[in-house]
Amino acid sequence: MSANFLPPIRKSGLEPFETNGGSRDQTLNDFWSWHASGLLTNTLRGSLAEYIVGLAIDVDMDSPREDWATWDLTTRDGVKVEVKSAAYLQAWFQKADSKICFNISKRRGWDPRTGTEDTIQTRHADVYVFALFAHRDRATANPLNIDQWQFWVVPTSWLDARTRSQKSITLASLQRELGEPGEPAPALTWLELRDHVERAAGAT
Repeated sequence: MSANFLPPIRKSGLEPFETNGGSRDQTLNDFWSWHASGLLTNTLRGSLAEYIVGLAIDVDMDSPREDWATWDLTTRDGVKVEVKSAAYLQAWFQKADSKICFNISKRRGWDPRTGTEDTIQTRHADVYVFALFAHRDRATANPLNIDQWQFWVVPTSWLDARTRSQKSITLASLQRELGEPGEPAPALTWLELRDHVERAAGAT
């Protein structure tokens, strides 16, 4: 490992802020609460979706998230998983629910250990999980309620073989292309994710 690489080290949240060698009353938990309470914002919702999926598919969640990782999650069996999230509700004022569309663009990978970037764009994960915060009632919306989420799983090879857009896919297209003729593919529950990720990994 490069001496210049500083991997994230898991914190407990109890670490205090310090000044002049002394500790303040504020802890890292206070910062997390201040910084990361807006769970419906796009950036935090995406990280939350990764965490929820990771809990379902046997990922070592004791290892902290790396913002620069080329894919989002790795199962204990070595399956590389990319999580794409979307929601009908946004944190800002809306006249109508958001249209659901997932970004599936290929991209160059970047290795923080060497500071080098891949020369070609590709999809680096084995499996894609599409996570939709499907709840539409603002009064009762709670992103921590896993029952308010819906999921679809595809092997990366399925996306690579698409003849339509290679940059994005709408929810309607995803359901139609995964389903039977005239029968859109139903959403998966959180409890079904692990089995379907394993199946999708076997199909790559």
